[in-house]
Amino acid sequence: MTATIEQLREAVQKAKTVVFFGGAGVSTESGIPDFRSVDGLYNQKYDYPPETILSHTFFMRHPEEFYRFYHDKLLSHDAQPNAAHKKLAEWEQQGKLNAVITQNIDGLHQAAGSKKVLELHGSVLRNHCMQCNRFYDVETVKAAKCVPYCEHCGGIIKPDVVLYEESLDNDVMDEAVRCIREADMMIIGGTSLAVYPAAGLIHYFRGDTLALVNRDPTPMDARADLVLHEKIGAVFSAL
Repeated sequence: MTATIEQLREAVQKAKTVVFFGGAGVSTESGIPDFRSVDGLYNQKYDYPPETILSHTFFMRHPEEFYRFYHDKLLSHDAQPNAAHKKLAEWEQQGKLNAVITQNIDGLHQAAGSKKVLELHGSVLRNHCMQCNRFYDVETVKAAKCVPYCEHCGGIIKPDVVLYEESLDNDVMDEAVRCIREADMMIIGGTSLAVYPAAGLIHYFRGDTLALVNRDPTPMDARADLVLHEKIGAVFSAL
């Protein structure tokens, strides 16, 4: 265990209330690609750029193309929670962690046992018909292979994922701000802190210890009390 990981472990033990804010890097060790690394979605070639495909306009105009990409890259059929997901669930069960705030849409925090998960960008696990608002689970979308249609009214089923051009849920954001303000320790993990407004949540933290665990440097490294440029799974395995 490195000295910095030991410092992080001691800080967590000392803290009364920890909040965790995470991004794509939390799930890469579960086999889900991130968006900006060398092997990430933004560096792969498609007929359209991923940013375009994952926009509201593109979804409405080209649902077939959207769902080809969505099935191929965003529906992870066999991904399992890793050490980071499991440790966070353990802390919550111990009463140490007050919330997981995530930019991920894969549902792996819940699969690991976390109950208070604030999904800033929605979830692939929830889907609704755009006409009658009928709920569908992820298995229905997977089974469709291409565009899923409502069995009730025939409308297109849309995943409850926040696409480009769509707004974040205000209630989720408000609760995230509340949890951050109430925590005396905030751990940021697996995120470049480059996507706003989600990345701006860090500015609401007023607690004692800000820890940042990310493979690469971020714009907020200088502000953090502890910085670990390591894989988050390896760090959390040692805590």
